[in-house]
Amino acid sequence: MSIHSLPVHLPVLDFSRFHGTPAERKSFIADLQRTLYDHGFFYLTGHGVDPQLITDVVKTAKRFFALPLEEKLKIEMVKSPHFRGYNRAGYEHTRGQQDWREQLDVNTEGEAVAIGPDMPAWKRLLGPNQWPEALPELKPLLLAYQAEVTRIGIDVLKAIAVALGQPEDAFAEIYEPQPSQLLKIIRYPGRDIAESDQGVGAHKDGGFVTVLLQDTVAGLRVQTEDGVWLDAPPVPGTFVINTGELLELATNGFVRADVHSVVTPPAGTERFSVAFFLGARYDASIPVIALPEELKRSERGVSADPLNPIFREVGQNHLKSRLRSHPDVARAHHADLLTPEQLAAKPVGSAY
Repeated sequence: MSIHSLPVHLPVLDFSRFHGTPAERKSFIADLQRTLYDHGFFYLTGHGVDPQLITDVVKTAKRFFALPLEEKLKIEMVKSPHFRGYNRAGYEHTRGQQDWREQLDVNTEGEAVAIGPDMPAWKRLLGPNQWPEALPELKPLLLAYQAEVTRIGIDVLKAIAVALGQPEDAFAEIYEPQPSQLLKIIRYPGRDIAESDQGVGAHKDGGFVTVLLQDTVAGLRVQTEDGVWLDAPPVPGTFVINTGELLELATNGFVRADVHSVVTPPAGTERFSVAFFLGARYDASIPVIALPEELKRSERGVSADPLNPIFREVGQNHLKSRLRSHPDVARAHHADLLTPEQLAAKPVGSAY
């Protein structure tokens, strides 16, 4: 199936042009610059990821979700103060509403940090992942994939820097030596099982860039600046790239962090995807970069959402997101960080 046989409404950018001839690189950067301003979302081809790795990740993710529920619940996220592990459908929230997807969250492998009274609260995010005993091959496979999409994300970020009139390493000081590397394998059950059509509610991503692998079932939608929703169906051999809030902050709104959502698949079907969120170091603060004058004239300012304030402190921003998205984990491990209203909110039911 070719790209041009599909109803694609978002730009398709061939990343090999960035590493091609000077003329190819120049035209790619011009295309990317327009895309960053207009969409923040695009399909990426020419990324160099081994198709066999992609196939293995999707197949093994499906094997994980096919495990008996009791096996998956051995690594339920509520057992991890670091927000790592498995969530049943309905256990993650977007803007207070339940998302109907089951998923496994993996971040940078690490050691837990002893939390003292003077330590920043975001350090609670650091720690080990949880891995399923019944599928030992999942750990090395997902860590290999995480490393590969980290490479892509950083390479794309370098191209974005150039498109913004900056040196390639303009963002390196806020992601080196260790960016945030949140990876999710995701299964969306069909509408006959889900309790709503909200696979994931409308939201913006919080990091630098997201590298999304879609399997074969559509559902992703992107909202334009004018409020029009565009479908972003799977395109074989591509990743969907989108820019997050950190780039909107760094460019005073020249780069958009577009609102997007996922619609529950039709009854009798299921949808699989693998989402990777490349973020800055947790201890970094996001500066405003000095754009060239011709770009600076197009700055739109940072979008204001009273329900989702954006902080320049990366760790604070990420912790805010996790506490909101996973109220069961927040109550179990971080009650001291919650407001009385959050503590009094009705917990998620246990039927699913």
